[in-house]
Amino acid sequence: MNSEVLALVVYFIAMLSVGVFFFIKSKNKTDKDYFLGGRKMGPWVTALSAQASDMSAWLLMGLPGSILAFGLGQAWIGIGLALGTALNWILIAKRLRRFSQAANDSITLPQYLSNRFATQSKALQVVCAVVFLVCFTLYVASAFVAGTNVFTALFDIKPETAMLIFALILIVYTFLGGYRAVCWTDLFQGMLMIIAILAVPIIIALTKDLDYSALENVVHSAKDGTAYSFVGDLFSAPPAEIASGLAWGLGYFGMPHILVRFMSIEKPKMVKRSATIAIIWVVLALVAVIILAVMGRVLIGEELLTADRQSMVFIELARDLFPGFIAGILLSAVIAASMSTADSQLLVASSSFTSDIYKPILRKNASDKETLWVGRGIVLIVAVIAYFIASSKAEGAQAIMNLVENAWAGFGSAFGPVVILSLFWRRFTYKGALAGVIVGALTDVLWLVFLSSSTGIYELIPGFAAGMLAAVVVTLLDKAPSDKVTAIFDEATAKDAE
Repeated sequence: MNSEVLALVVYFIAMLSVGVFFFIKSKNKTDKDYFLGGRKMGPWVTALSAQASDMSAWLLMGLPGSILAFGLGQAWIGIGLALGTALNWILIAKRLRRFSQAANDSITLPQYLSNRFATQSKALQVVCAVVFLVCFTLYVASAFVAGTNVFTALFDIKPETAMLIFALILIVYTFLGGYRAVCWTDLFQGMLMIIAILAVPIIIALTKDLDYSALENVVHSAKDGTAYSFVGDLFSAPPAEIASGLAWGLGYFGMPHILVRFMSIEKPKMVKRSATIAIIWVVLALVAVIILAVMGRVLIGEELLTADRQSMVFIELARDLFPGFIAGILLSAVIAASMSTADSQLLVASSSFTSDIYKPILRKNASDKETLWVGRGIVLIVAVIAYFIASSKAEGAQAIMNLVENAWAGFGSAFGPVVILSLFWRRFTYKGALAGVIVGALTDVLWLVFLSSSTGIYELIPGFAAGMLAAVVVTLLDKAPSDKVTAIFDEATAKDAE
C-alpha cells in the first residue's frame, strides 16, 4: 500500500467512525434528531457543513478545469456563487431559523412552506417532496460519477469497483448517523477542502518562478468558437455569459440541502458567527481555485489540454508539489467534496419523503421510531437507485446526468422566490406560494428546452423572475391571510424571537 492510498484509507475510516458514533449515540432519538440534529448545531458546524454540502467536486475539478480551458470568463460563476452565498446567509439564514420554529417546528422545507400558511392542504408539501426526491436522486447519481472519476484517476481500479466503494462508505455513515453524522463529517470535510485549496497555490507561489505575462498571448477557443485572451476574457466575456454566471447566486435561495442548515442551528443569534465563517470560507475557496487555475495554466496547461484532462489540474499539481502521504490527504479533499454534497442530498430527499408524504399521508399514526427507520430506508433506496443510474452505460443515463446540471436552476426557480417572500412579506398567501413554485418550475423547464441555446441566457434568470411575479400577482388577487397566518409572521419577526 503506497502512502497516497494509506492517507485515503485513514480518511475513509474517520468518516465511517463518525457515522457509527452517532448511531450509537442516537438510541431512542426522534426523527427530528435524525433529520435536523435536534436543532442543536453550533455555528462552526452549521457554517462549514453548509459550505461543504454546497461545493461538490465541481469546486476542485470542474471550475479550475473550465477556467484552464476557456479562460477567466468562467470565473463569473464563482463570483456569482460568492455573492449568492453572502446574501443567503445575511438575508435568509436567521429569519428562516425563526420562521421554521414558529411554523409548528418544521423540519423540512416543504413542511415549512405548508406550516407557514397554517393550511391543512398537503398539495404544496407533496409536490415539493416529489420534486426533491426526483432531483436529489439525480444529484446523488452525479456525485457517484464524480467520486468514481476521482478514484479511477488516483488508483488503478475498475470504475465499477470505485463507484461501489464510494457509494458504500457514503451510505453507511449517512444511514447510521443521520443529520449529526452528515454535519460533523461535513465539518471535517469542509476544513480539509479549504486547507487543500489554499495549500497548493501557496506552495506554488513560494517555490515556482512563473511567467504570467505569457498568458496575455495565450488564446483559446471558447464554447462558441470565439477566440479570447486568457486574462482578458474576464472582462471581454459576452454579457449573457457574465449575467448567467452571476445568476448562479440566485439558486441559493431555493437550495433545500443548504436551507436546512439554517433551520438546524441551535439559536438564531448564532447565525451571525456562522455567516462570517461561511462567507470567509467561500471567498477564500473560490479566489484560491481561480488562482490555482491560472497557475496551472502556466505550469501544465498545454500538457493537460492536449490530453483533454484539464479537470485534473488540482490533482496533478498536488501530486507534483507534495510527498505521497500529504498528497493523499490533499487528494482526499476531492473525495470529500463529492461526499459532503451527496450525503446532504441523500438526507434531504429522505426527510422530504418521510416527513412530507409518509407520516402525514400514508401513516398518520406512525411513531417516531417507525418514522426514523423509514427515513433510513429511504436513504438506502435513493442511494441504490442513484447508483444504478450512475453506473448505467446507456445514452439515456448520460442524458439524465446532463440534466443534473440544470437541477440547480430548477430548485432556484421553483423555491427561491417563495422562500424569500415567505420570510419578508406578511401579506403573502398559500395560493401565491403554490403559484410561485409551479410557474417558476415550468418556466425553468420551458426556457431550458426551447430558448436556452438560442439566447445563451441561463434558465434560472427567467425562471426566478416568473416565479416571483406569479407569487406576487396571485397573492394580491387572493384574499388576505388569516390572523393565524399573520400571527406566525409576527412571532417569527418579534424582537424577542431569539
